Amino acid sequence: MRDQTTDKQGKILRYIERYVDDHDRSPSIREIQQECGISSTSVVDYNLKGLQRLGVIERDDDVARGIKLRGRPPRVVVVPVLGTIAAGQPIPVPGDRDPEDTIEVAPEDLLGRDKDTVFALRVKGNSMIDALITDGDIVLMQTAQTAEDGDTVAAWLKSEEETTLKRLYREGDRIRLQPRNPTMQPIYTTAENVEIQGRFLRSMSGSS
Repeated sequence: MRDQTTDKQGKILRYIERYVDDHDRSPSIREIQQECGISSTSVVDYNLKGLQRLGVIERDDDVARGIKLRGRPPRVVVVPVLGTIAAGQPIPVPGDRDPEDTIEVAPEDLLGRDKDTVFALRVKGNSMIDALITDGDIVLMQTAQTAEDGDTVAAWLKSEEETTLKRLYREGDRIRLQPRNPTMQPIYTTAENVEIQGRFLRSMSGSS
């Protein structure tokens, strides 16, 4: 079907292919317009619809970067698995952060984030079960030293030398690390005792 594309469609398609190769995600319509020298986003949209009819791309209109190339094998990103994190009572994790394994994930799972800042942890325990994170699952995390109240984080408890996966809330001069299991109690500690190691991105079934 590629030989049926117009010159403009071919230019757009080649740009999408280069962009996906470089960024592991599709360009926005605005980026296509600017890089291909097209007069308006509506002209881009018209030509993308033509490429859809030819069957060389797919589009999800509800996603900002929802263009997918057809006929290409799915791309994957290799993410290091750095150990185990408790979603129940805190347990130690490897301090040197050397990966014990790797997993392959779709670029879309990283939501456009720098893949070098993403790591994975295996979950032990069920205190995050109401967040659909269960024992044996793998969680994707992004390296971070800060978080907003309500974010799910990997929190290093300095005095205990342990790490736990919880929602973080600041309450005056203390931190509440809140489980998502109504049968379990939160962890209360001082702000000085908590070091954020990463923010939660998404969970994956341990059988994935």
